[in-house]
Amino acid sequence: MQRRFDIGQVLGFVQDHSVYFFFAAIIAFFAVTIGDNGFLSVTNFFNIARTTAMISIVAFAMTFVIASGELDLSVGSVCALSALTCGMAIEAGTGWFVAVILALLSGLVIGAINGFFVTRIRIPSFLVTLGMLQLIRGVDMRVTYTNPVAIADKTFNSLFGLGKLYGIPSLIIWSVVFALIGHVVLKYTTFGRQVLATGGNRVAAEYSGVRTSNVKFCVFMISGVAAALAGLLYSGMMQTARFNYGEGLELSAIAAVILGGTSLFGGKASIIGTFAGALMIGTINNGLIIMGLDVSEQMIVAGAIIILAVAFARKPSH
Repeated sequence: MQRRFDIGQVLGFVQDHSVYFFFAAIIAFFAVTIGDNGFLSVTNFFNIARTTAMISIVAFAMTFVIASGELDLSVGSVCALSALTCGMAIEAGTGWFVAVILALLSGLVIGAINGFFVTRIRIPSFLVTLGMLQLIRGVDMRVTYTNPVAIADKTFNSLFGLGKLYGIPSLIIWSVVFALIGHVVLKYTTFGRQVLATGGNRVAAEYSGVRTSNVKFCVFMISGVAAALAGLLYSGMMQTARFNYGEGLELSAIAAVILGGTSLFGGKASIIGTFAGALMIGTINNGLIIMGLDVSEQMIVAGAIIILAVAFARKPSH
């Protein structure tokens, strides 16, 4: 009986931390198959973390949204809107700091609108944010007629894209800092506990004095600001703003969150797990590119791996 219990504990531990086991297995697979092509180099791992920074930051905020029992599909469009807002503001001569504030405010406003419709009008978040995805993407295309906006401000490009601090790319620093902030807020603050309580059992949370509508309103604003920051990072890395930034970002972020152990039904979440999930997605994409697979093959293989990872991590119902 004791041995059976121990086996159950081991299986439970493996399932709870499956993202880390899959991450290690994926690195080992690519190391064996393409190790000689630079996959295992420090430069390549830095490149993976750097190019995954935008997914990571949006996924951290998405962790709060999903943990509260909601969903935000508008983040990709908001990302592009922020990039264009910043680019056009810099082009108009406002200076990079004012441009950044305006870009972040654009994300905050869209997040507030999403939160209003979800918490006050009581429309399901899937429908609200799906509509907002289309609406904002249309705005993104209209404001510049799909033309790119060049960003020549060296300070902005260094801070949000190509710069380094003690040899560490600024994009990696942004993602690590926000991972730490997200982890502390979710695990050690009252707001984090309220988010988990809201997603776990909204009625019980309200009886405990949690204003669940306010909590959900806040997580949508957090998601909007995070998406806006991702847009700034795209702009800094590419030194230009484009209407199509963030296409598919919502799907990658949601996949990273679920791979990291956050329950799609709310109440359970892990920022560190989300970070690992985002890096795993970036590693898969990087490895497949080095292997020489075309885009369609990359999508097929990456999708299959993610499905298997989520299926393995899912606890069986009793």
